[in-house]
Amino acid sequence: MIRSMRDWLHRKFSDPQVVILWAMLLGGFLLVILLGRMLQPVFVGLIIAYLLEGIVSRLETCRIPRAIAVTLAFALFMICFLALIIGLLPLLSRQIAQLIQELPALITNGQQQLMQLPERYPELVSEDQIKQVINFLKTELTRLGQSAVVFSVASVRNLITILVYLVLVPLLVLFFLKDKDRIISWFQKFLPKNKDLATEVWQEVNDQVANFVRGKIWEIIIVWTVSYATFTLLELNFAMLVSLFIGLSVLIPYIGATVMTIPVVLLAFFQWGISPEFTYTVIAYGIIQLIDGNILVPLLLSGVVNLHPVAIIVAILVFGGLWGFWGLFLAIPLATLVHAVIKTWFSKKSEKTG
Repeated sequence: MIRSMRDWLHRKFSDPQVVILWAMLLGGFLLVILLGRMLQPVFVGLIIAYLLEGIVSRLETCRIPRAIAVTLAFALFMICFLALIIGLLPLLSRQIAQLIQELPALITNGQQQLMQLPERYPELVSEDQIKQVINFLKTELTRLGQSAVVFSVASVRNLITILVYLVLVPLLVLFFLKDKDRIISWFQKFLPKNKDLATEVWQEVNDQVANFVRGKIWEIIIVWTVSYATFTLLELNFAMLVSLFIGLSVLIPYIGATVMTIPVVLLAFFQWGISPEFTYTVIAYGIIQLIDGNILVPLLLSGVVNLHPVAIIVAILVFGGLWGFWGLFLAIPLATLVHAVIKTWFSKKSEKTG
């Protein structure tokens, strides 16, 4: 058995370029796993600079000098960044505080609405079933409330860290954009010269990953905006907070939309009970998800990701479990990278055997 294992390893890793490719990939994953928390501002700045590089490249194709293109792209980023800090975060914090303050009244109203269901629909639900649902909701809402308190305390404790990040990330984005060639040249000194296979994989993945990330950001913004406009029109409470999470839920295909159905339905039910407004809200949410799945995704991400749904779900579970929000955001690009490595590896083997 040891001999067969040795033969298998020899067959799979006989090419030095394959060994270099897997070593670079494994080294990158280990770096993020071991130092990811400490280097989080660096990784965030790197991701944002990578996205802005697309704008810089397009401006350069219009014969605009790189220095000016970098300045314009960074100015656009700073406008969006300041709008987020000054405009959006205070609104979200107000809605979170309002939700915590009004939660007892919402729960009471929800209980009253639920207790009316056995009278209205005795053939569908019984009073015992409603009591079980109420107990379950009380337990879950209490747990969520405790989590919110812990999160608030942790946020206060880490306020200085957050402020440092708010300064560091824009600076890192600027340096990554301005000194891109110098940074790449410096890193290449530490890489082996025989890295043609790794370069081939990177060229194959680069366009696909960049298009996916940009398309996904546009999808988040569009779904968020449309949801906010719809819920504001329907006068649903906490419209901005709910619509933000609906927008972020598109990061998790097949799961996010289903999970977000629960808070939307509960908030509408607690606010209006079984009424026309409740029905309109649920139908509107369903239409938004249908438009997202059948129009936005094919339009923005058509042909970008060629992965089986099972592979996508596994990638979301693995990378989301490892790196939280950024793991969810980058799960599909990372899965695409792994897929490209394996495909290039096998094609290299086929060429050798042929």
